[in-house]
Amino acid sequence: MVNITLCMHPTSKKCQQSFGNRYTAYFVVMAEADAPVAISASGVTVADVCKTTYEEIKKDKKHRYVIFYIKDEKQIDVEVIGPRDAAYDAFLEDLQKGGSGECRYGLFDFEYTHQCQGTSEASKKQKLFLMSWCPDTAKVKKKMLYSSSFDALKKSLVGVQKYIQATDLSEASEEAVEEKLRATDRN
Repeated sequence: MVNITLCMHPTSKKCQQSFGNRYTAYFVVMAEADAPVAISASGVTVADVCKTTYEEIKKDKKHRYVIFYIKDEKQIDVEVIGPRDAAYDAFLEDLQKGGSGECRYGLFDFEYTHQCQGTSEASKKQKLFLMSWCPDTAKVKKKMLYSSSFDALKKSLVGVQKYIQATDLSEASEEAVEEKLRATDRN
């Protein structure tokens, strides 16, 4: 349950009761919540199942990826969960399942090998990345909604190593993503 009070004018009775007679408080939002709620600039919230699925990927290693979508322009929700043995191509397919005019978010647990300079052994690395997929063919309103809601999802999924924005398959390709993830490695 979330109660939100918006004080539009400093002389309103509700605003004066809450904040006194402060003329600097033209736009004030008060929120009382039983649990933390991530609210984006667009007003879109993040469903609890998103956080639960994220923890199942990050800590429990139950799934390889998850695709999120904005349901009814109000809430970010889970659309598809990819099995642990799923390939990156399956992730890309599910990311585009909504069609060429649809945006999505995708979280992927990416594995690759890394060789530090001066050693002969390669080590396995895993990094979580969160991708905002907004193809060029999506409508402007949809792109704006997904763009302005991305921060709320980022704040809810604490521990993601890389955020990627992709508008076409060349930016979302396995090679492009691996290159971006390797750029964060220490040599």
